[in-house]
Amino acid sequence: MQELNNSSSESAQQFRNLQTELRERWGAIEDFDSGDCDIIVIPSLSLDQQEMLKIEGAYHYEERHLFSLIRLRNPRTRLIYITSEPLHPMIVDYYLQLLPGIPFSHARDRLLLFCAYDASAKSLTQKILDRPRLMERIRQAVRPTKSYMVCYNSTPLERELSVKLGIPLWASDPDLLYWGTKSGSRQIFKECGVPCPDGSELVWNAEELAEAAAQLWERQPHLQRMVIKLNEGFSGEGNAILDLKPLAGKAPTERAKAIGDSFHNLRFQSTGETWENFSSRIPELGAIAEAFIEGEKKFSPSVQGRIVPSGEVEILSTHDQILGGPDGQIFLGCRFPADESYRIALQELGWKVGQNLAKKGALERFGVDFLAVKQSDGKWDLQAIEINLRKGGTTHPFMALKLLTNGRYERTTGLFYSQQGRPKYYVASDNLKKERYRGLLPNDLMDIIADNQLHFDTGTETGSVFHLMGCLSEFGKLGLTSIGNSQQEAEEMYNKVVKVLDRETSY
Repeated sequence: MQELNNSSSESAQQFRNLQTELRERWGAIEDFDSGDCDIIVIPSLSLDQQEMLKIEGAYHYEERHLFSLIRLRNPRTRLIYITSEPLHPMIVDYYLQLLPGIPFSHARDRLLLFCAYDASAKSLTQKILDRPRLMERIRQAVRPTKSYMVCYNSTPLERELSVKLGIPLWASDPDLLYWGTKSGSRQIFKECGVPCPDGSELVWNAEELAEAAAQLWERQPHLQRMVIKLNEGFSGEGNAILDLKPLAGKAPTERAKAIGDSFHNLRFQSTGETWENFSSRIPELGAIAEAFIEGEKKFSPSVQGRIVPSGEVEILSTHDQILGGPDGQIFLGCRFPADESYRIALQELGWKVGQNLAKKGALERFGVDFLAVKQSDGKWDLQAIEINLRKGGTTHPFMALKLLTNGRYERTTGLFYSQQGRPKYYVASDNLKKERYRGLLPNDLMDIIADNQLHFDTGTETGSVFHLMGCLSEFGKLGLTSIGNSQQEAEEMYNKVVKVLDRETSY
């Protein structure tokens, strides 16, 4: 055991040394984004595998990072992209043809695709680690002193891969993962003075959860509902709603038992979830109870930022999230930018969180989800809900906008401007999903895009770009980002795509 601990400690130190090297090498963010480098993209969703089973076509989410291919517009950048299963050649061609001003063949020569040929439920990073020869091919393909790895989320698996390849990972050390959990987020909000809903401490069994919920109710006697959350849920799939109205007549001394008895009646946000399964995860993942924020006019905005190698915090974007599920807890898509009436306040709260994370040693992307409720005086009450210490559902649409237009985000207005100085807007979704879309191949989608002029027009810098195309045939599910010069134009473009797809699959 001592030998194992020493090995683990040595590996952790090697990882920290690599990250120090990363910070020293790319202290200037301009060099980091546009320098001569090899970028290894590990689009693995290294999340709890039982939670991932709730997402249809989960391993196709590896395709969400294909917008990284647009980085090949820099003629000195090489990209190494690794997937579980081979990518359809037409999907790769689709992204390369979005590149402005770069010959297709020039970009293709600087793109190296590797594949594990493994469609199992294991995370992609684990699949790579299980294949020493694949790792050796990756190692031989890159220039070690000019390389770094990027990933969807950073776990001990990504840390191990970084050390074995000898390539620094531009992401937070997995030792900081706690700050991206529900309970860790709440702790940071308190440290920063960022408002958040009242809630419980982290608990590890159903009895403690019932007691914590009863204490929360006692502090907040007017509560109508609570949200019960697994500490490490994904896209709201680990959330459930506890309705307190049927328990309203219970005396305070009876409430913990009454709440425990009513857990079987929780309204789960994930289809097919049961209390038996949900409760079995609590000893493993932990859970919290949190006040449900009521309100007639209520939105779910989020703010995204990144911590660059120098330690500076940049605000990247704000969004209004499009949510679904029984109680609006499941992430479906987003609109950029967030509502004008609160987007600047949102940025400032996000910046406070980013500063706190930077002091803790975090790197790269982070996002903060909020609830915005309009008050009787017309002002907005912003309550922070959770931190995502990883890339999220808003990362790839914004990456598409930035890389396609080569524009800039202006923090003073919260708007994004193209090189022509035009403000840009978009609507995006990972869940354009209908039964009738099943059976459409990537080739079919390309035909539909061409026939109906649904492509992105580099001249007007408007149009639609697609992702998750590998999901389409089996699951009838597609990702889409529609970019316009106004929110209305973006909505119209999005709706046009839906209308065309419906018409083309009306057989």
